[in-house]
Amino acid sequence: MFEFVYRYDPNDMHPKPRPADPGEARRRLDEGNARFAALLASAPDAPEAERRVVVHDDLWDAPVGDVLVQQPFAAVLGCADARVPTEMVFLEGFNDLFVVRVAGNVLGSECLGSLDYALTNLADGLKLVVVLGHSRCGAVTAAVDSFLDPEQYLATAPTHPIRAVVDKIMVSVRAGQQALESAWGPAVARHPGYRRALIETAVGLNTALTAATVRQEFRDQFGPAREVVYGVYDLTTRRVGVPGGVGGGSPVAPGLATAPADLAGFHRLGVSLATSAAATAALGVA
Repeated sequence: MFEFVYRYDPNDMHPKPRPADPGEARRRLDEGNARFAALLASAPDAPEAERRVVVHDDLWDAPVGDVLVQQPFAAVLGCADARVPTEMVFLEGFNDLFVVRVAGNVLGSECLGSLDYALTNLADGLKLVVVLGHSRCGAVTAAVDSFLDPEQYLATAPTHPIRAVVDKIMVSVRAGQQALESAWGPAVARHPGYRRALIETAVGLNTALTAATVRQEFRDQFGPAREVVYGVYDLTTRRVGVPGGVGGGSPVAPGLATAPADLAGFHRLGVSLATSAAATAALGVA
């Protein structure tokens, strides 16, 4: 049993200081995720003292009868998947993160509007924008299945909202196909594990491409004082990072990353994802 404690003591308030810059914000999220993953990876018979964690203790500065000022230090665009509870994944509490969630962490006008609001109206404290994907994403899986079997796409075509999500992911699926063929040759598409490998490759590319698009869309609002990064939450290890681990290493290189800045960078990322632990496991490559 794990106990997550949300604590507020008006007589003993010691709020965590807000990050001063993007690097500090990124480290805080990376460290929080590392603690979260370690907590759930600990032995089930660990002493109770090791099973307790204080997630949040900074309900402060709210006058009686009033509400807190909104002051998140990071905005997170994540997938709507219920297995990825954003604040918990980073061990943050309310008023720490401005969270936008949509299937496949895709960018639509509503998501862009929400991020625009955060970047414009919460500018003083907002140091980081994070695009958070996750392994085995259902939206990416739907796009991969539509790509591999056009009849699957025809089944979604009459449903505009679902088709809109699938269409936005399709570029990353196509890029994933090219990356897998570049890494393993054209015959890889006939491998029984190809679909699974394509899903995991496309997940990483879709997350990175969304981050790069956010960076371009709001290019005038990023710089030394604010950055955009991305990461993939591994449902098995519960770590956020960039899928890697070819050759028997960790399945995820932990930590949020900066998206590639050009096509060559995306090509290198695609090949890295296509030869990652997840993709090689799917393809049965030692």
